[in-house]
Amino acid sequence: MTDPTGALPGLDADTGSAAAAAGPASVPRAAGYEIEHELRAALGTGDRPVRIAGVDEVGRGAWAGPVVVCAAITDLSAPPVLPGRGDRTVALTDSKLLSRAHRESFAEILPGWLTGHAIGASAPAEIDEVGMTEALRRAAVRALEALPVPPDVVILDGKQDFLRPPWRVRCEVKADQRSVTVAAASVLAKVHRDRLMAGLDGAFPGYGFADSAGYPSPAHQRTLEMSGPTSHHRLSWSYLDDLPRWKHLKKHRDPLAGEGQLSLL
Repeated sequence: MTDPTGALPGLDADTGSAAAAAGPASVPRAAGYEIEHELRAALGTGDRPVRIAGVDEVGRGAWAGPVVVCAAITDLSAPPVLPGRGDRTVALTDSKLLSRAHRESFAEILPGWLTGHAIGASAPAEIDEVGMTEALRRAAVRALEALPVPPDVVILDGKQDFLRPPWRVRCEVKADQRSVTVAAASVLAKVHRDRLMAGLDGAFPGYGFADSAGYPSPAHQRTLEMSGPTSHHRLSWSYLDDLPRWKHLKKHRDPLAGEGQLSLL
């Protein structure tokens, strides 16, 4: 049975820790291994170290493109750092706190440092068909099942356990800033999806896919209004309600027929 945070018994977040008690403002920029060490101490009773996968997603709120999930496993060794200004270094952390150049640089070195990593995705048509929560779960499972070794436990960024059993899950708010494993997954997912969306820019000019990665930038919205959605757009999204010329393309899930049923109204 899960608790309200989505964590399984024995995998509850340590809400009494200094970082949790102080709130998000106290979370350091550099990710660490606090969560991983807690999990190993709680679960490490066998003849080998506990395998911990960090999972993070990107693209959940975009209007176009897939939702992408990365699963990453480390050996809990010191993570790589990048040279910064002067004698400073740039530490691995949440991809949103890193510049594009630093994300790209980390994405080049992380695969060789990690014990294993894998990418999973759900395309726009699948998101339209089953909804974001299920599409996100499918993408995460694809990533986890593609790892070279199955993890014993998964760290998810946020409060919601969208994986559900049989996966053992530890949910942590801001895990991408506190967990090296999740931070690595965050960077690799972001860079993978950004590159994928940039690759669509030439075939679909005007939408700004190379700059906004399918999110609703002003250029994206203007081109949508003039030219309509592409084959890479999510057609069940509410943005179509504000585009009278293209509103007829919107897909609707029938609430009486199950989450996966679609109709055009």
